[in-house]
Amino acid sequence: MRLSLLTIAISGLVLTACKDAPSTPQSTTATPATAVVAAVAPTAEQLYQQGTQLLFQARALNASALGLSEEVVGKAFNTELENYSAEAEAQLRKQLNAVISQLAALPVPADAVDAENQAVMLNIMQYYAGSKDFPQGYIDSWMGHSAFVVNQINGPTIDMAGAIQNSHPISSEQDAKNYLSRLEKFGAALKAVEQRFVSDAASGWIAPKVLLEKSLSILDGYASGDVTEHVLYKDFATKLDNLKELSAEAKQQYLTSAALLVQQQVQAGYQQLAATVRAELPKARAGSGIWAQPNGEKFYAWSVKQLGDTELTPEQIHQTGLDEVARISQEMDSILKAQGYAEGTVGARMTALNGEARFLYEDSDAGRQQVLDDLNKYIAEINQRMPELFATKPPYPVEVRRIPVEIQDSAAGGQYSSPAIDGSKPGIYWINLRDIKANAKFDLKTLTYHEANPGHHWQVALNLAQEHLPLLRRVAPYNSYVEGWALYSELVAKEMGMYQDDPFGDLGRLKAELFRSVRLVVDTGLHAKKWTREQAITYMAETTGTTETDVVSEIERYMAWPGQALGYKLGMLKIVELRSYAKEQLGDNFDIKAFHDLVLLGGAVPMSVLDTKVKNWVAGQSSGSKS
Repeated sequence: MRLSLLTIAISGLVLTACKDAPSTPQSTTATPATAVVAAVAPTAEQLYQQGTQLLFQARALNASALGLSEEVVGKAFNTELENYSAEAEAQLRKQLNAVISQLAALPVPADAVDAENQAVMLNIMQYYAGSKDFPQGYIDSWMGHSAFVVNQINGPTIDMAGAIQNSHPISSEQDAKNYLSRLEKFGAALKAVEQRFVSDAASGWIAPKVLLEKSLSILDGYASGDVTEHVLYKDFATKLDNLKELSAEAKQQYLTSAALLVQQQVQAGYQQLAATVRAELPKARAGSGIWAQPNGEKFYAWSVKQLGDTELTPEQIHQTGLDEVARISQEMDSILKAQGYAEGTVGARMTALNGEARFLYEDSDAGRQQVLDDLNKYIAEINQRMPELFATKPPYPVEVRRIPVEIQDSAAGGQYSSPAIDGSKPGIYWINLRDIKANAKFDLKTLTYHEANPGHHWQVALNLAQEHLPLLRRVAPYNSYVEGWALYSELVAKEMGMYQDDPFGDLGRLKAELFRSVRLVVDTGLHAKKWTREQAITYMAETTGTTETDVVSEIERYMAWPGQALGYKLGMLKIVELRSYAKEQLGDNFDIKAFHDLVLLGGAVPMSVLDTKVKNWVAGQSSGSKS
């Protein structure tokens, strides 16, 4: 939806929220129910705080990951885990909708900055409140309303263990005690996940069978083995070993406690959940898309708007994908022919390239270390060039790490996690090294520009650093904006000359863009056109030439996350469109650094708001140049 005035954008968001909110506002302020005098209506800032605290009190591990304070969250949370039971999820949505109702009733501020804050905060809270038509699924701190609480790629069964490892440091004895408190609560947390899973299944809402089978491999991994080899025990032991203030005897006592808790709470909890998933497996869907769920077509339409951030229909998105696939394939064909590869389809030639020894790392520990070394080299190289097109540098560092072996079989090829707001944890660019052939040398520059700089890390870290914005705006995970920016960054790296004299690297860039265009085709194919998993795998493999292991995990990812794969290409197309518009309108007065600051320093936003911001900026620049 393209809007020319900020007030129109705000009104649209308000009307949407009003429609979805309960008719009777429920205040979540601390005013006692017995007060004689009517409570003063809360301000927008108070409602922002209420919504923020509701979310992070329900998502304590996410609060730890972001390095939030108890003051921001509104309570102590460093010993807490999430509760994903059906009752807890319903309560969270109800409370968020009560805040939405109050915020929507406030007048639109006259100040443009305040008006934008109110519009975007209202939209963010609705994002986390989820669809009122679907009680199933769960609220994810990154992806909003997600379809399946048990799946093979994310969700509490994977994310809770990962967050404790990556976001619970031990720098004091109290931190160690808090870690043990979280382990003690693990069984109950998994029991709540089980309850949500069973409740959804009872309503006919259950993931495709292949996804649950892959999920069971992960559950079994966390449930079995020697306690001292369990990833959470080993993580606790490593962190505890670095704590100098404790005696060896005290450390051993803590380790004994950890071993018992991992066995009785973590492993036993995963064993019970795995048994329940196995019992429900016969009910699992044969259909690969969300259409196979009760009223699934409506859930997909909602997901397209939330995660694709578009008014396009699935049919229009599908066609856009096909058009982009044809355009990019033609560019790749030209490069391949220039390098002496003229026979076969683009996909077949890319498959052949992917098997050439000169493009492969050694399948060994040394080869995998060389991958990590090269990624760090690419980050260092582009960091030197960033000032050419970017005025503002993020204050947080980024590190390259390997995706843990425990989850690598179902994980994406690369991914990124945010730094902590207090600087206690860097941004992390994760690389999957399960299949060394899936990391061809000509692919890795582009992956680095997407995940690190100028992609996810540059954007997320700059958003996080904007202390003048409400917290939820600084950490907003708007899919089309975030992933669209990262894909746009791959193009920017090309424009910066990072592929100069590197035709195969540029081929890798085009392959990545082709991959994102194929996503438009297969996501709508799976969820709207009722494609099978095998049909989608074949199309993606033949079109892109990507290794089979990556294609399978990608298609299964789209099955678990309907609509998420749309944000990359749709978001990139929108940012490129807005940049072209600004260049055309401003001519020689166009400043690419100022444009990038405009896009990044306001935090992640819906694309309609970004459209308005850019057009208002262009209008201001144009009037200024005439005066």
